[in-house]
Amino acid sequence: MMMIVTIGRCIVLCAFFSVTFCDVYKVHTSPGLGRRFDGIGGLSGGGATSKLLVNYPKKYRDQILDYLFKPNFAASLQILKVEIGGDSQSTEGTEASHMHNEWDENYQRGYEWWLMTEAKKRNPDILLYGLPWAFPGWLGDGHDNPYTNVTRTAEYVTRWLVGAKKFYNLTIDYVGIWNEKPFDVSYIKMLRESLDTHQLGHVKIVAADGGWEIAKTIELDKELAAAVDFIGVHYPGTTTTSEALKTGKQLWSSEDYSTYNDNTGAGCWARILNQNFVNGFMTSTISWNLIASYYNALPYPGCGLMTADNPWSGHYDVSNPIWMTAHTTQFTSPGWKYLPHGSGVGKLTHGGSYVSLVSPDNKDLTIIIETMSHDHSLCIRPALPAYKVIPQNVSLQLSGDLAKLLQLNVWYSKLAFGNNETSVLFKRLSPVKVLNGKVTLSVGVDEVYTLTSLLRGKKGIYPDPPARQPFPDTYSEDFEGSKPVDFTEQTGSYEIVSGDQSHGNVLRQVVLQTPVIWCKADTINKSLNLIGNSKWSDVYVSTDVAIGPVNGTTGVFVAARVDQGGCQSWHAKGIFFFLFPSEKKFILTNDLARTIPLKEGEATEAVLGWNTLELALEGNRAFGRLNKQTLFNITVPSTPAHGFVAIGTDSFGIADFDNVHIKSTSRKGPYIKH
Repeated sequence: MMMIVTIGRCIVLCAFFSVTFCDVYKVHTSPGLGRRFDGIGGLSGGGATSKLLVNYPKKYRDQILDYLFKPNFAASLQILKVEIGGDSQSTEGTEASHMHNEWDENYQRGYEWWLMTEAKKRNPDILLYGLPWAFPGWLGDGHDNPYTNVTRTAEYVTRWLVGAKKFYNLTIDYVGIWNEKPFDVSYIKMLRESLDTHQLGHVKIVAADGGWEIAKTIELDKELAAAVDFIGVHYPGTTTTSEALKTGKQLWSSEDYSTYNDNTGAGCWARILNQNFVNGFMTSTISWNLIASYYNALPYPGCGLMTADNPWSGHYDVSNPIWMTAHTTQFTSPGWKYLPHGSGVGKLTHGGSYVSLVSPDNKDLTIIIETMSHDHSLCIRPALPAYKVIPQNVSLQLSGDLAKLLQLNVWYSKLAFGNNETSVLFKRLSPVKVLNGKVTLSVGVDEVYTLTSLLRGKKGIYPDPPARQPFPDTYSEDFEGSKPVDFTEQTGSYEIVSGDQSHGNVLRQVVLQTPVIWCKADTINKSLNLIGNSKWSDVYVSTDVAIGPVNGTTGVFVAARVDQGGCQSWHAKGIFFFLFPSEKKFILTNDLARTIPLKEGEATEAVLGWNTLELALEGNRAFGRLNKQTLFNITVPSTPAHGFVAIGTDSFGIADFDNVHIKSTSRKGPYIKH
């Protein structure tokens, strides 16, 4: 006897007897429970990936934050991982350190404090995780190594954790070592000691945010094993190692995804959320990045769970990875337990996977099934071995206490890839009856199902935000008001501070020495701060500049048509107008590194205080003035043809900027009378 029930686009077969043509998968607790589920998260940082988010008008900013963090609404993230800023380029920009120098300590810098506070406001149970990508240069003692003095570096990280609690009442749950860089055993032990000394015993150490190598070291060092709570790896391809399993530690994919958030990216995310545990026993997966909130001409555009890179219009995109996340996060919580492999966890015979989790009291059950095909679930890394998925019948046989469940609620998604197809995203279907402990689904390709005993679940939605707009063609900033500042540091660190009486607030570059770097961008010893539209070609920019009398930089610049950011910033091309006031000299170059000079000359009008620089580009002509005196009017290379506007310094050191004015136009005629 067989009952056929139509649910949405699928057929559910509820059998009183065995359905011999179905593949049967056991779901039961009699072998015991599996590993603890630790949560699904997103990563803000690595770096400056949330830079533009704080600039959104409050109405739209709050909506975005709800999509990310509000429980039972959308992504409902369970972990927020943030960068512990180190004043160095770490992918999309730099994030400010809480201690630029050994004598300096400030917990008002950056936006990660704000983001963690907003996440906690929406979900008090969200777990927080901090990790350094880079370190301020004083910690390296002139070396590119934060481990030259492990006691000092451990104290530096500990102060960040203490500051989170003292100034924001944020309890940080996890801390890492050094993103994707070599770990140091003595440092990890010292960090554990420092945490315990400062009454931070609750903070768990995740090591080492790279590969699996630390597992072998843990096996050989009992003291290290006691210090490390979780093994965290990046982009594991859903697999683990025997050495990692032998440690008995909880295993995490502590950075994963990193893929453009179209339907293929959503397929990638749906697949690894299941298969990181199915194949690799990893109990947490964290997306790089949380939200693509940086200029889309920087590296890895759109590689977040959603995109918010247009604050001047208020536009944002709720991308489909948000709804793939919801299939797990809205129906589980950290502390739930996976069922064992073969008893609720495994691969489907004809492609795809399934995981089952139970609540701590063993009363609730959630099962997530995904059938993502190979070509529709490719992640940016690593390479994905070939496999096939075909439509199939999946019969779930519940037994023991789980068989007492009378029905399971159903949530369904199907990612569409055909020209005339439309994706179904996180749709609630009719509940399915559990008869004789059995539920059978007819599942297609590129689908996700959640079957759950929980009654909750919601596809939250706000009205469409405003349409996307280009960056304004006219922009002025005096740093006096409360409006957002859209500059995005690529190297160096810039802060709004109180200047002298003639200028009020100014934007100050504050890094004094090369940081302990994460990538090559900082090695040319220059700061670069971008703004605007990467498509700008004919453009005028002016700014007031002053070099600090103490710890000052050697020179300052304004630039246009800047074509590079991120870790390739050192290689940036454009038109760069450098001023060296103490030498009364200027240099015009075709690159940031000053390896392609275009013109050099005297700047007799330069003073040691405030100077005004003006640069205008019109076709293949460049015009430059200093304090209203023309310094050059020359032909310049046609490449790059367009790019960002930028300000910056010729070396690390103090420099102030004020009264920035930008105008981009296609009209004929000069911007500067000359």
